[in-house]
Amino acid sequence: MSTESMSRRRFLNSSATLMAAGAVGRLYAGEGLPKVNRPRATDGDDRHQPDWDAKLEITVGPSKADVVGSGDRVIQAAVDYVKRLGGGTVRILPGKYTLRNSIHLPSNLRLLGSGPETVITKNASETIAIADDSDWYDQEITLAESGNLKVGDGVTLQTKNPHNGSTDVIKRSLIAKSGNRFKLSDGLRKNLWLSGKPTCSSVFPLFTSERTADVLIEDLTLDGNGKNNANLNGNYGGCIFLQDCDRYTIRNVETRNYNGDGISFQICHDVVVENCHSHDNTNLGVHPGSGSQRPLIRNCVLERNDQGLFWCWGVKFGLAEGNRMIDNRSYGTSIGHNDTDNVMRDNEISGSGKVGILFRDDNRGRDFWANRNLVENNKIINTGGADGIAIDIRGQTKDVRLVNNELRESRQPMKRIGIRVGDQAGNIEIAKNTIEGFSTAVEDQRATA
Repeated sequence: MSTESMSRRRFLNSSATLMAAGAVGRLYAGEGLPKVNRPRATDGDDRHQPDWDAKLEITVGPSKADVVGSGDRVIQAAVDYVKRLGGGTVRILPGKYTLRNSIHLPSNLRLLGSGPETVITKNASETIAIADDSDWYDQEITLAESGNLKVGDGVTLQTKNPHNGSTDVIKRSLIAKSGNRFKLSDGLRKNLWLSGKPTCSSVFPLFTSERTADVLIEDLTLDGNGKNNANLNGNYGGCIFLQDCDRYTIRNVETRNYNGDGISFQICHDVVVENCHSHDNTNLGVHPGSGSQRPLIRNCVLERNDQGLFWCWGVKFGLAEGNRMIDNRSYGTSIGHNDTDNVMRDNEISGSGKVGILFRDDNRGRDFWANRNLVENNKIINTGGADGIAIDIRGQTKDVRLVNNELRESRQPMKRIGIRVGDQAGNIEIAKNTIEGFSTAVEDQRATA
């Protein structure tokens, strides 16, 4: 049996598994049940609702709004108001809003703006040394100085873990103050000992949430003021940062200038990022984080980040379609540790600093590579320096299909490679691709291993 036939059989088996999963989803969605023709509001049933003529909506703005102001407290007050009533719409009117703390989003929220006319940003950060030991059960810290910190501010505490040497990151709010002592919104749950050189920085995600669902964020501009802020790792922050959330839609949102990620979501399922522009962030444009299932990233522009689209660990059954990833400093797209059964289709990746699409060598276990992924109908143009690679497949990656892609170099060929397959890679199908302008169209290192 030919390699191509074997590849097709494996892909069809994967497709059959996906179809079976979809059938189970349809069953739970109510397929076969009588149609609901005249829905009523029934306690505890949020699946079918009447088409109400008016729903709860509250406006926030610098003037002439239900809640007047231009900081995080007025936006949070509006959000908390609709939360108390079971959900609704908060409309942020045109203006510039400067935050001293994150906006914490509840479930069942529509958060709407006016596109480029509604700008959410943050004040410049400061980093202050922690001046006294705090144990994991404490709910306060003592700083070397209070600086410009105020009660109500969002902060990130960082220290070297005294037991294993890793970096501990703790996000809290300041809720009381006496001199340089601050009470925190929650207990530390990690040791902040002077031996770890702990610090307190006024950095935070602009929008964030944890363990919530059914939220729409639309028509907003989020500016992280990155030049005046310390870096916050994308596992903890970004212009938008979500943790353990479901069914979020982020649409027509611009996330820019964050000293970290533009959009990051960790262990979040059925997240849609659509028609967004994530650019000029220090780290990642869009970061489907560890364990996230079925993310959809569609028709976005991801440019001038370090990496455009970063599939983290264990991201599965996702679709990246119709996106443009432009001039990202390292990689247009990176995929690796157990990121399986995803599709990257109809994207344009141009001007990547090193590699257009990177399949990482995440050698941490028996089978932790980005297997069973489809890369189809993408354009990858002018990648890297003299030794740039359009698609680089590393480690023991297997059962990947590269089909009908257009890989082009309009510069000199030099040492540039269209597709490189590492010597440990498994079954890789390469079919019907157009590869032009490279020194080497396909370098298959397995042939010489």
